[in-house]
Amino acid sequence: MRRQFHTLDVFTDKRHEGNPLAVVFDAEGLDDAAMQTIAREFNLPETVFVFPPSDPLNSAAIRIFTPANELPFAGHPTVGTAILLAETRAGEMLGSHGVTIALEEKIGLVKVDVSRVPGRAARAVFSLPVLPKMLDHVFDPQIVARAIGLDPTEIGFGAHGIATWSAGVPFVMVPIRSLEAIGRSGYADPQAWKAAFGVTGKRAAYLYTRETVHPSHHVHARMFAPAMGISEDPATGAAVAAFAGVAATCELPEDGVHQLVIEQGFEMGRPSLIALDLDIQHGGLVAAAIGGSAVRMSEGVLL
Repeated sequence: MRRQFHTLDVFTDKRHEGNPLAVVFDAEGLDDAAMQTIAREFNLPETVFVFPPSDPLNSAAIRIFTPANELPFAGHPTVGTAILLAETRAGEMLGSHGVTIALEEKIGLVKVDVSRVPGRAARAVFSLPVLPKMLDHVFDPQIVARAIGLDPTEIGFGAHGIATWSAGVPFVMVPIRSLEAIGRSGYADPQAWKAAFGVTGKRAAYLYTRETVHPSHHVHARMFAPAMGISEDPATGAAVAAFAGVAATCELPEDGVHQLVIEQGFEMGRPSLIALDLDIQHGGLVAAAIGGSAVRMSEGVLL
């Protein structure tokens, strides 16, 4: 069966930047092994497979695969797929007043508002399907530092320390003191990585710092997930979803809605921007949303 596919660059309004994504339409008949094989063939950070929704009121059901495993939820597949569906199925409405795309994901229903200003890339915003929570993991800063190739004194600042947070997908949050230090970080020591992030090394590491390339941005980040088949990710919406818990807990923002612009992928030559909205009420996080743009790159047919 021939299946149409598209590729997009997500969390950017420019081609050849942002996080690349493949979206395969008409995925009925593909089993788990076949989808994993196709995702490995694309060899992009994530590949989405689009199915008819279980509820006809929704837009589609999707499944998300990295080159190594399936994810219940991810940010750039959600943004990219919603924009693609809006452009291919509701282009006229998108240009006039925007559309809402309802995606059935493993984590649950995710509703995405897609809009487009004439002459600019389409933009999508979705509320987190689940709020982030901190998991009970203990880390040795010495081993974490060795795993990412830094000195222990370069990790941590203010109230920020190493911790695992999850809003559907767990990430080890590693605060880095400076932009210069985060630029030197990486998947430096495989044995230390396993010791730091679990015996199988399957926990992804999300490194962040307050220092940014562009002064109008708020956070600079890098994400490494070798066990997922992702040596480094240009933009990680699921990690930003988890980071919402870090920002709300460590920064203690005042009640109201606050937006953080997170830059990622700069070290890879694929600059990406993710907008994170935090809704703080009575001193706690009650809702959060992620937004970003996407541009279509290519299309074709799987034979």
